[in-house]
Amino acid sequence: MRRVVCPGSFDPVTNGHLDIISRASRLFDEVVVAVLINKTKQGLFTIEERIAMLEEVTREYGNVKIDSWHGLLVDFCRQNDIPMIVKGLRAVSDYEYELQMAQMNHRMAGVETMFMSTNPLYSYLSSSLMKEIVKYGGDVSGLIPDLVHERLVERLQQG
Repeated sequence: MRRVVCPGSFDPVTNGHLDIISRASRLFDEVVVAVLINKTKQGLFTIEERIAMLEEVTREYGNVKIDSWHGLLVDFCRQNDIPMIVKGLRAVSDYEYELQMAQMNHRMAGVETMFMSTNPLYSYLSSSLMKEIVKYGGDVSGLIPDLVHERLVERLQQG
């Protein structure tokens, strides 16, 4: 079975994330979307909320599983018998950082990394940008899944 992990914070998930997940789901038997827990960062959504949103928006893909992890991604890969990481690249600046991570992951655990270029429709999207735009009353509909949009607007209007 060909398994791969798509890691990220997904706070919140964007259509760019979903593009990479859906494309990976066509190439691999199983795609594990790993919501990485960074205890030094305070997310807008809890890990449980992010997982629930991801489960909803990836439901149509029968081979996508959502999980979470705290620690090194290579340890997650070892414990789950996943030999490859899939990462989306939006720009050259992403590549510089991700290449270094890929080389370290291979050195530490023999885990391969596959880079997918982001669909140009989504190359400017980031979770941080979506949060900032909504915080100031901007419209990000069509850039994030509808249910995520609803929850993002609700959360930022509460705060």
